[in-house]
Amino acid sequence: MNRRLTSTLLAFLFSASLLGGTAFAAAGNGQYRAEPASPPTASLLIVKDIVWRCGAGGCVAPRSNSRPAIDCSALAHELGTLRSFA
Repeated sequence: MNRRLTSTLLAFLFSASLLGGTAFAAAGNGQYRAEPASPPTASLLIVKDIVWRCGAGGCVAPRSNSRPAIDCSALAHELGTLRSFA
């Protein structure tokens, strides 16, 4: 794993453990929301069979059957550092 992905994943897991899962409860509408550190170059991404729609405010996608940490890691691998993921 590259260093940036590892740092992003560790920060995500640490934040999720502190919040006790409330970050995912906030996205209760069945969607993921992610904010990349750098704006994505494409408005549509397909990562691990999840269709992400990206714009100036970040990216959104329907939740999958995978664990959120896995989907976060896959998106971070594609986009680079994420500021947030819920």
